[in-house]
Amino acid sequence: MVFINILYCGDKNIEDGLIISILSLIKHNANAFNVYVLTMTYADHEPVSEKCIKVLEKLLKDKNEKSCIKLIDVTEIFAKVKPTANIETRFTPYCMLRLYCDLIPDMPEKILYLDNDVVCYNNISELYDIDITNYEYAGVLDYYGSHFFKRKWLRRTYVNSGVLLMNLKLIKKTGLLKKARKRCASKRMLLPDQSALNKCATSKLIIDTKYNDQHKVCPDTIFRHFSTTFILFPRIKTQKVKPWQIDRMHDILDTHEFDDILDEYLKIKAKM
Repeated sequence: MVFINILYCGDKNIEDGLIISILSLIKHNANAFNVYVLTMTYADHEPVSEKCIKVLEKLLKDKNEKSCIKLIDVTEIFAKVKPTANIETRFTPYCMLRLYCDLIPDMPEKILYLDNDVVCYNNISELYDIDITNYEYAGVLDYYGSHFFKRKWLRRTYVNSGVLLMNLKLIKKTGLLKKARKRCASKRMLLPDQSALNKCATSKLIIDTKYNDQHKVCPDTIFRHFSTTFILFPRIKTQKVKPWQIDRMHDILDTHEFDDILDEYLKIKAKM
């Protein structure tokens, strides 16, 4: 039996996305999943609830009885090394919890991190099976950021952190996450954890857009990431449409590819 290790991070507000994301995973994959959810108690934010985890556990085991999900409280770990320079940005501290996974005992050496607004569209085995033995992580170029954040002229290397295949074994050797945490504590950044991961990485593998499509769904798309986009006309503005905002998904994005998953999500929400 081949297990796929998945990592999510956040507070109670990610629960809608968690349900949709995991529903999409089990629709397209028969593999057994080991799902890790990092959460914490911080300020007025509530952690991911045990009730939600139990619902997700049933979903996973109904598809494959060997699958499991684990809720991990990192409140104490986070308190020791806070990203102080970025603690008051528009990105909550929960966005940065993935930078602490090397400090958690018994984490797998290879794990696929997903943002909660990432939805699976095809089997993920080909992504998970990518050989990253010599790389700290594999990821897709950021749709916008890769054009603006360049180390060398004409070379795009800035990776979107919404889908990351992480080599924790090598990361612990190179100290990537330790360096990223230190940078988040000392330097204020626009996209703190994503920018820190890009700046501090010594070996990253850039992979095809289909593994983290931030703009549209194509027949070969593996993950559709509903990240912030820019609208140019009639005036420049940002646009956010998330999978759980079903009417906006239909009306603004004209996206219907996930309707069966969203119908199931609504049924689960009604029961909860």
